[in-house]
Amino acid sequence: MAPGNGRGNDPGVGEGQPHGRERDREAAELEAQLEARDPDVKLMLQVRDDVPGAFEVLVERYQHRLVGVLVHLVGRVEEAEDLTQDVFLRVYRARKGYRPRAKFSTWLFTIANNLASNHLRGKGRSPIAPGAGWGEGTSASGIGAARPADDRAVSREGTPSSQLRKVELADVVRDAMELLGEDQKVAVLLNKFEEMSYHDIAEVMGRSEAAVKSLLARARTHLREQLEPYLRSGQRAP
Repeated sequence: MAPGNGRGNDPGVGEGQPHGRERDREAAELEAQLEARDPDVKLMLQVRDDVPGAFEVLVERYQHRLVGVLVHLVGRVEEAEDLTQDVFLRVYRARKGYRPRAKFSTWLFTIANNLASNHLRGKGRSPIAPGAGWGEGTSASGIGAARPADDRAVSREGTPSSQLRKVELADVVRDAMELLGEDQKVAVLLNKFEEMSYHDIAEVMGRSEAAVKSLLARARTHLREQLEPYLRSGQRAP
């Protein structure tokens, strides 16, 4: 039998290794591209490499944003805060295996959405209306907790009556949001609060982009129907 050339006969040597090296090269290229485009990917890679202070910066950057989304999904501030801590704990435990395949926020909110869904299923309940303070942290759009810049803008803007109207509008939007299905609510929060693209929302929710577009279209129709009477008359429905 003629001696082989060292390739082709053994798939572990002839095919597996080159293909494996190719996959590793492509993964390294993708990681470099994402690191260059997304500063939070770069930060998470520093967390992976145990750079001092990197994890603390990551927590500070995302803690309030996570709580702001989760409180709308689970309905209670205390539970949202606990889930946020659980998200960061999972991120830290998984840091050594982190290989960026998408924007960091997409990966993070995928973890958060899965935890929230499991949390609600475990308690055998659907999302409930958040308690007191929902409107106080709501941005002018009425969706999601305001970021610090929004808070400063509200504090400087308008008369007491205009600020009161904003609070009332936030309450109206909250009530309308609570009538959405869970998937519609997640899609709206990520689209309006986190400004995610259809593609990124689809990644978080494990849906197709077409499904996300359909969810958002139905949610917008519902919100428009609920908000138009108040916007026309300035009076809340009894």
